[in-house]
Amino acid sequence: MSGDRLVSALLARRQDQPPAVERIRLPAPGPGEVRVRIRAAGVCHSDLAMIDGTLAPSFPLVLGHEAAGVVTDVGPGTDRVSGGEHVVLNWSPACRTCWHCAAGRPWFCDTSGRPSSARGTTADGEALHVTLGLGALAEEIVVPRHAVIPVPAELPFEEAALLGCAVLTGVGAVRNTARVTAGESVVIIGLGGVGLSAVLAARDAGAGRIVAVDVAESKRGPAMAAGATDFLVSDGGLVRAVRSLTDGRGADHAFECVGRGKTIETAWRSVRRGGGVIVVGMGARDDLISLSALDVFHSGRVLRSSVYGAADPDRDVPLLARDVLAGTLDVSPLITHRISLAEAPSAVDRLVRGEGARSVVSFPD
Repeated sequence: MSGDRLVSALLARRQDQPPAVERIRLPAPGPGEVRVRIRAAGVCHSDLAMIDGTLAPSFPLVLGHEAAGVVTDVGPGTDRVSGGEHVVLNWSPACRTCWHCAAGRPWFCDTSGRPSSARGTTADGEALHVTLGLGALAEEIVVPRHAVIPVPAELPFEEAALLGCAVLTGVGAVRNTARVTAGESVVIIGLGGVGLSAVLAARDAGAGRIVAVDVAESKRGPAMAAGATDFLVSDGGLVRAVRSLTDGRGADHAFECVGRGKTIETAWRSVRRGGGVIVVGMGARDDLISLSALDVFHSGRVLRSSVYGAADPDRDVPLLARDVLAGTLDVSPLITHRISLAEAPSAVDRLVRGEGARSVVSFPD
């Protein structure tokens, strides 16, 4: 088992400062830890939330939490995986002992999901932090053994990486939270990686009308490829347009994948009486929504969130991997940019501009 080593990673020095690729020093895996050589990693809106003030991590910070790779070293007492195994990273590993875990809701685990944790140092010796316990936009990472999920070696790394966040979140919102059934109508607002994953899941569920919505006309192609029946550019007439496609009633389900108060309000008005609004996007603490008390009562709608797709990654990631390999879940429309680590800062810029779906960083063998 090798010791500390220098690797390249996407590092943010402080909030609102553009990230850059720098060298960092990772420790050897300790008891119950594993070292993973990253082969593919997605650039997610949650990474942007780390540096735009939405969340409050510690800096300097290695970005990235959606990735797949190969286990290269294991620390003492590590019996979950062994060297050479292909794994998907899990940024929200459940403790299995807290109240939420015991109640069967590991996505609410008391010990997971913290914005950052300490691990390693910068090349010049400054204490380093990693996003959501991972810091996956790096050549290698060291993580607790429960933060890796074995997957079949034949699963392509680029597709495997997306299972750990975008696909698990978007598909889970449809399957686990809303439980969309055949023939129902859905509207999905915001077509990044998570929103497009929700489109994929709605198609797989047999939804009769799948209305995909985004502010960018460029999202039409990926949305239709993922299975949308209709595409709308978001504007002041969106609610009316959605109702015109759903017999005047509104959709059975709306999935808000942006994380903005006004968009949540639009989703609310886009569903029928008795319908459901699922908030999938993570918004800012001070971004409030306004709903009429009479409307809440009279409409009978349900407003709820879907945290990490209400999924148990240890259970659901292998199931998603099986679906991808069987050809029943085609995640390729999610990948709009294939880039190197050196190009990762440009992917963050695209997130700011709302361009594309997933940029996936590929690492050489």
